[in-house]
Amino acid sequence: MTVTLTMTENNHEMLMQHLFPDDGCEAVAIALCGRAAGVDIHRLLVRRLELVPYSACSVRHPDRVTWPTDLLVPLLAEAAKHDWALVKIHGHRNYDQFSDVDDESDRQLFPSIYSWTDSASPHASAIVMDDGRVFGRVVNEDGTFCDLDKVNVIGDDIRSYQTPSRAHKTPLVQEFGRRVAQTFGGGTYQRLRELRIAVIGCSGTGSPVIEQLARNCVGTLVLVDPDHVEEKNLNRIVNATMDDARQSAAKVDVAERAVNSMGLGTIVKVFAKTIFDRDVIREISLCDVIFGCMDTIDGRYLLNKLASFYMIPYLDLGVKIEADGKGSVDQVCGTVHYLKPGGSSLMSRNLFNLEQVRAAGLQRTDPEQYKKLLSEGYIRGGNEDRPAVVQLNSLIASLAVSELLARVHPYRIDPNGDYAINRISLSHGIFDHEPDGAPCTILSRHVGRGDVEPPLDWAELSEERST
Repeated sequence: MTVTLTMTENNHEMLMQHLFPDDGCEAVAIALCGRAAGVDIHRLLVRRLELVPYSACSVRHPDRVTWPTDLLVPLLAEAAKHDWALVKIHGHRNYDQFSDVDDESDRQLFPSIYSWTDSASPHASAIVMDDGRVFGRVVNEDGTFCDLDKVNVIGDDIRSYQTPSRAHKTPLVQEFGRRVAQTFGGGTYQRLRELRIAVIGCSGTGSPVIEQLARNCVGTLVLVDPDHVEEKNLNRIVNATMDDARQSAAKVDVAERAVNSMGLGTIVKVFAKTIFDRDVIREISLCDVIFGCMDTIDGRYLLNKLASFYMIPYLDLGVKIEADGKGSVDQVCGTVHYLKPGGSSLMSRNLFNLEQVRAAGLQRTDPEQYKKLLSEGYIRGGNEDRPAVVQLNSLIASLAVSELLARVHPYRIDPNGDYAINRISLSHGIFDHEPDGAPCTILSRHVGRGDVEPPLDWAELSEERST
């Protein structure tokens, strides 16, 4: 099983400040982590950091620290209640590996953690280097070790760290990926090959996003869309054909066929379902990045909530053409939102509110009741179909993929934090960007919770209702 650790940039900053004090001596922190537990992938998600006070340590030297493990008792009780993980974290200066002292300490500590939590789910130990790198290992119940596959730090930038032995290897660049490596470097190419990206919606903006991600040699694409190709879609779905429309082919199957035909090694997993499905939520929760290419309010809210629970950077795409149906156009515009866990949300950015989320959900699950309440004035209407064209969709898709690349491989003159929102208006000649706002009071409290029942605290996803 592949095990990873994910934290926010704020977590990382807290650790850097605590683990590298001015006295040069070692320090310790404990991370309480939610989980995204898949069959082959297990993600540890930093829910909260507990910084062990310097004064509580009986020994603090530049090469070792001794701290009272009774500080773990309340954390162990919480971990046992929620099946959360504990990760012990300490700092190293100029020594990028676990020491013999670390080995002995972990073998003594972790059997007690497994015994207390009464679960075989993994716990881990990690090291933060003074240059900011982070690496770690799972400590098994029998005292054996297994390297964490990677440690992700998610913020304005998307950073990923591997164990030093893997990080120092020269990446293998296939001939078809050479231009990508020449542009962004072999390290970024390798990171793209290892990324697992979910694209929700495989139509107007989703299909060119998929095309560009595959051409950039992304490792795995998880594609979600319940709809089938129709003739009215053919002018805006990349790689769709008239035969697909006549055969009512699933949009995800058209996208899978196109990616596989490239032969660039991208693995594709498809779900011809809505995102309001437990299996789909599970698969997305194991991804590294989410692209939201859908326009329903309740769907976008669910993705934003999922990205918070599972600490996944989320790129939300939107396009709008205001036309009168007679050839006149009032506005042609598009927006890409980059949303990081613990930051602002689509709601706090005023794209919609909870009343509109409720209305959209009712329109999807009970159309007759929706129409009744709408006519009686109890709710306001949700989204209606708007015209869209391939050139605007492709432009916004390119902007979104470029935004991902800027986060993985920062290349801007200005910091990425200035580009939380990117807006383009072709009709008004505007290209503008904005920084992130204040953290969303509704979603920030869910960051790192991971697996819960029902998923995302969303009653519609409960196992009883799904079956």
